[in-house]
Amino acid sequence: MLNFSNKNSFFRQMDGYTSPCLNCTGTASTPYTPSVQSVAQMPTGIPTGPAYSTPMPVQQTPSTAVPQVPITSDGVIPETVLNTSYTQGYLRTQIGRKVKVEFLIGTNIFVDREGTLIDVGASYIILREAETDDLILCDMYSIKFVKFYY
Repeated sequence: MLNFSNKNSFFRQMDGYTSPCLNCTGTASTPYTPSVQSVAQMPTGIPTGPAYSTPMPVQQTPSTAVPQVPITSDGVIPETVLNTSYTQGYLRTQIGRKVKVEFLIGTNIFVDREGTLIDVGASYIILREAETDDLILCDMYSIKFVKFYY
């Protein structure tokens, strides 16, 4: 086992190190003790926060997604989302249309999803399923085919 009998003299030699108070009464602030002594209480299991009234019931309204153009951290809209020469840009022109999207999973498995195209981002699309009204977020880069129903 290591002997640290001279640890205080060693630590005092370190740059930027404040040695701990050896004769503290608990009122002085050191790197190891807080400057304000808190009164420690044992937890009772009873909440002590403010009393809140019961929340008002929220009325459920049908959600209509508002398409938003994704903006990067520097405030620039990616060209791939705006320019119809890119898949994302073209898909944005078809928002609200019923589509069938085929995805390539792995090397040889195709999975298709049908629904209404709700939103298009830089790397995803959102479909609303016709049967369940659920939203599906789909990976843009696994899309191979999109069928637009007119």
